Amino acid sequence: MTSNAGCWKRRLAALAIATGLLSGCATVSSDGRAIGTCPPVVEYSREFQARAAEELTLLADGSAIAEMLSDYAVMRDQAHACGT
Repeated sequence: MTSNAGCWKRRLAALAIATGLLSGCATVSSDGRAIGTCPPVVEYSREFQARAAEELTLLADGSAIAEMLSDYAVMRDQAHACGT
C-alpha cells in the first residue's frame, strides 16, 4: 500500500499560498476598519486652482493634457469618497 501523505502536503501548501495571496487583496481589517486603501487627496488653494484653470484655457482643443486632467479629477473624487 502506498502513502498519499505527499499529496496532502502539496494541497496544504497550495492552500496556504492561496490564502496568503488572497489576503493581500483585503480592503478592511478583521475588525471592519479600512486598512489604508484610500490614497491621500492633496488640497489646493483657490488661487492655485484659479491659476490652473487659466492655464487650462490656453491649451489647444482636444489637448492630451486636458484629457488627463479630466481623468485626474475623477480619480480625486473617487479618492475623496473613499476616505469618507
